[in-house]
Amino acid sequence: MSDIIAGLDIGTTFVRCVIGQVDDEDGRLSIIGESQVPSPGLVEGNIVNLNAMSEAIRNAVEDAEDCAGIEIRGVFTAIGGKQAEGRSSTGGVAVDPSGNNQCVEITEEAKDRVQEVARAVIHSMGKELLQSIPQEYRVDGNPVGKNPIDIMGVRLDISVYLISVTKSTLVNIENCLDRSHLVLNGLFLKTLMAALATMREEEMDLGSILIDIGADSTDALVIYKGAPIYMTTIPFGGGSVTNDIAIVKNLPKAEAERLKLEYGACMLDEDEEYDEVLIPEIGARSAEETTKGELCDIIQPRMEEIMKDVRREIVRHAGLKELSGSIVLTGGGSLLPGIQELTQDVWNTDAVRLGQSPDYGRVEDNDGYLYRRPDFATALGLVVGNISRPDREKPRRAIRRERSDSGVSILDRAKKLWNKFF
Repeated sequence: MSDIIAGLDIGTTFVRCVIGQVDDEDGRLSIIGESQVPSPGLVEGNIVNLNAMSEAIRNAVEDAEDCAGIEIRGVFTAIGGKQAEGRSSTGGVAVDPSGNNQCVEITEEAKDRVQEVARAVIHSMGKELLQSIPQEYRVDGNPVGKNPIDIMGVRLDISVYLISVTKSTLVNIENCLDRSHLVLNGLFLKTLMAALATMREEEMDLGSILIDIGADSTDALVIYKGAPIYMTTIPFGGGSVTNDIAIVKNLPKAEAERLKLEYGACMLDEDEEYDEVLIPEIGARSAEETTKGELCDIIQPRMEEIMKDVRREIVRHAGLKELSGSIVLTGGGSLLPGIQELTQDVWNTDAVRLGQSPDYGRVEDNDGYLYRRPDFATALGLVVGNISRPDREKPRRAIRRERSDSGVSILDRAKKLWNKFF
């Protein structure tokens, strides 16, 4: 017997789907399906055409199903960009439930109570809690790491990282999946899922940064001691590069995108600078030639600006004085040649790598290892991160009914996923 998990990454340029199979006997994960189809596009991360997006989702899932030779009924998906916000919060409770302030053993009940206190904050207008991720517990003022259970104490304190998301985006995602005849099994933060797929445990402990370069925006997440401590979004991405090429070369965006993908680079070797690139005839305009060097002169400043903006925000707000881990690059923009070297220059460190995922087996009847590419990191992370989730097949409507009864956020249960990792 085996369990099936499907991850769906709804992006501005592509919708990507990855299907994993988990062996019940040894827990081994195999990727058996993968796909990507063009996305009808999002406007600043928002779904504006439910029918077109539903069709793209359905096509992506069906392609992955054909690849895997199975049918799925539910998916995990993710949200990012300016639709998501992150903040740190703290809470504290007396461990003794009787109120006598006795030194007693910390139980799951005390752990749940302190988490509830830390989550009791007011979110921005139109937002609701998506995930609550423990950063550190303290017993009587002393750090005890990620698990205080069975420790004796009087007071239990916690530091958490809270992620909230736009309510309207949640509704639109659920509507798209309903129209695609799919159940939403769970919703998570994109960069956290990408980190699970690409970052090593030691990198998370030492202090690392995941930079996800999408089409409309670039999202960055700082992880330290195994938990997120800061996230930010820069409103520029690969689409900005395409726009720059289109403006400078006076081209339609589709042709500018083609030139970027086929000949673009952030940095070039000297022997490549004068390689000729043909711009085909467009309407009454004759074909013309440019060079890889000229394209690089357009691309490099924009990508450098993006990296500098990310660095400025993290240095200013994250409180991370020294980077001991790595900078991991994911998203479609990370496929541009030379992005690793450009990032090394901006951050003044050699500890930069592309977010290639581990090998979970070759997918049959497909390109083979699409899921290992940096632009598939979120879709794969949604699979990897939910291997041990006990309720992964539970429909989201059931989670919604629980909220109406208990007042708990519809996706607050997502925090259980992180017990394994954080």
